[in-house]
Amino acid sequence: MNGTKKRVLLGMSGGVDSSVAGYLLREQGYDVVGVTMKVWPQDCISRAEDKCCGPQAIADARGVAHSLGIPHYVVDEADQFERVVIDYFSSEYQAGRTPNPCVMCNEKLKFGSLWEKARALDCDYIATGHYAIIEQRPERAILRKGRDPRKDQSYFLFSLRQSQLRHALTPLGAMAKPEIRQIARSLGLKVADKVDSQEICFVPGNDYKAFLRGHLGETEFHRGGIYDLSGNFLAEHEGIEMFTIGQRKGLPGGSPRPRYVVDIDPASNRVFVGDAEDLLVEEFEIDRINWSSRSHSEEPLAVMVKIRNSHPGAAATLIPLANDRALIRLVESQKAVTPGQAAVCYDGDVVIAGGWICRHAAVAAA
Repeated sequence: MNGTKKRVLLGMSGGVDSSVAGYLLREQGYDVVGVTMKVWPQDCISRAEDKCCGPQAIADARGVAHSLGIPHYVVDEADQFERVVIDYFSSEYQAGRTPNPCVMCNEKLKFGSLWEKARALDCDYIATGHYAIIEQRPERAILRKGRDPRKDQSYFLFSLRQSQLRHALTPLGAMAKPEIRQIARSLGLKVADKVDSQEICFVPGNDYKAFLRGHLGETEFHRGGIYDLSGNFLAEHEGIEMFTIGQRKGLPGGSPRPRYVVDIDPASNRVFVGDAEDLLVEEFEIDRINWSSRSHSEEPLAVMVKIRNSHPGAAATLIPLANDRALIRLVESQKAVTPGQAAVCYDGDVVIAGGWICRHAAVAAA
């Protein structure tokens, strides 16, 4: 790198990905500063030892930074995390939606409030260990899928604005996980074989229902009835917070075929169940759309849309509407299109736009 070294603030979770990202950035000539966010609220500490928000993560990140010869800081974002991520997580379930806290954390914290720390440390960029490619072009930044399809995390970055993408680095985007671990082993990093977390970092045991009970308290749950799509009452439930679209477990029996949650009505606290085919959706709306790698379009666009991170993608037409909304018209109906989740639209491997899925199912007038 010619001239003065560019300084980059690297978010270090204590895992192998962000650790190797630090090494790669250093080798590319960047002046790297490691930062780990302390994000666990007080009621989470004892249960978060193995999480990216736990004390062990800070110790691992500090050890890696020492090995790489880069400075390391800890920033306390617990209050912000509680307000921006955990409260959002809880309130979405209370509204009958299924939240996506990782998207919110990336937008509001990792590439949001962390900028204050970056500026204070005279950093030009923020870097993370995400498996996505951010290509800097003269006219705008382009967000692309990571090269390893099993690890691609572009879905979780769809809501980043151009001002954020312009100052973001993701050095692992063109690499596969085995390469990352091999580099870590060659460097002698203790985190080389550290297991990836597959869970939401603040939800112990991935039991979000238990977490909500502890965080909200029993009195905050919205109790009501479970109905079929003809409006027939089937059973009481302990709260719409306990349900998500496509769910099978925890539903009343007595049906010759499996029942699934097909709609949640937060206005009446009713949960509607139906057959598998009742989960199929031909079109749906998204709101708070973010045009990621292109300017706003007034015309319909042919896209591939992912309705959840694990979804393989489906052919669709993106039809822009007023007030930052859009209609997604699917070529083939998709199952369990879930309000509150993100729908991210791609042109090949480029993230075109994305937004939040609105409630769409027709409910019975019970």
